[in-house]
Amino acid sequence: MTLTVPCLFGLESLVADEMRRLGLANVRAENGRVRCDGTPADIARLNINLRCGARVLLELGSFPAATFDQLFEGVRALPWEDYIPQGGEFPVKGYTLNSQLHSVPACQAIVKKASARRLGQAYGMETLPETGSRYQIQFSIVHDQAILYLDTSGEGLYKRGYRARNMGAPLRETLAAALVTLSRYRGKDPFCDPFCGSGTIPIEAALIAKNRAPGLDRSFSAQKWKNVDNRIWMDAADEAQDREFHGRYDIWGGDIDPAAVELAKHNAALAGVDDCIRFEVADAAAFHRDSTYGQLVTNPPYGERLLEKKEAEALYRALGRALKDLPPKWRVLILSSHTEFERCFGRIADKKRKLYNGMLKCDLFMYGT
Repeated sequence: MTLTVPCLFGLESLVADEMRRLGLANVRAENGRVRCDGTPADIARLNINLRCGARVLLELGSFPAATFDQLFEGVRALPWEDYIPQGGEFPVKGYTLNSQLHSVPACQAIVKKASARRLGQAYGMETLPETGSRYQIQFSIVHDQAILYLDTSGEGLYKRGYRARNMGAPLRETLAAALVTLSRYRGKDPFCDPFCGSGTIPIEAALIAKNRAPGLDRSFSAQKWKNVDNRIWMDAADEAQDREFHGRYDIWGGDIDPAAVELAKHNAALAGVDDCIRFEVADAAAFHRDSTYGQLVTNPPYGERLLEKKEAEALYRALGRALKDLPPKWRVLILSSHTEFERCFGRIADKKRKLYNGMLKCDLFMYGT
């Protein structure tokens, strides 16, 4: 079977590396997604282990779809009865891009009608009750080529289960894990985040340091599917737990807001890594470390509104002054959408990487890498 993992633009190579490390075959990165060959057991392994991917989709087929008739016949030709049992719920969602079929609601209706027609014929029913487990159908139509999937994950993989709420604009766990990975942190060096907010970046750093699979404490849609053996999920969880490390780590998160620090501590406890991280109320403008090497990864306020923009610029200037005295072996990664970040920070980045925080286009400014 072909498995597809959508991801944020800019993270394709990281997700592909993750999948290769898990031993997946024929891994190929494309714009906004990574595909591979796999087995039902790999559905469980990918869902439980992926840090940077958005979800795991089972690809059912692809075909030209320049007209509604082509879309209907292509969908109806797929063997839906091999995947969706009698009574299964099968909602539809998807998107179109650069295609003649540009109305998403109309395409949803056609995909629903065609799959229902096929299932109704297979089960000898005119009306399908849809009272059972969910088999979420997804479609993409790009340049008049349709691909149909079943979503095995359910909620996005960024929902690890440890963040009950957040402070202000949240950074998704998958992007936080990507930032930590790009810093090349593996658990041996000091790791700091002076704008920790609800603690997402330090928590993802701790999960990476411990090599703890991020999906161990949540459930997935395909666990309820009748055609997927429950044992593959237990086997995947056992395999992941066997690979965990147990050691001492120097991970620190600071924030000027005491409420944020308390929430970060709570989230770290839910993630099972509270013994790995020190959270403190601290002003980023006064950040200082004597260690000769380490990683600093942070997501400061961007200042999207006009008044906040000036405040953000002042913050970047203060942070730049504080980090000027860091020893040269420190790696510093700062995510921001602010177009004047480098000027305010006082240094041109050694490297820059374009990333998206949700729909917001950002740069990852990388120093000492």
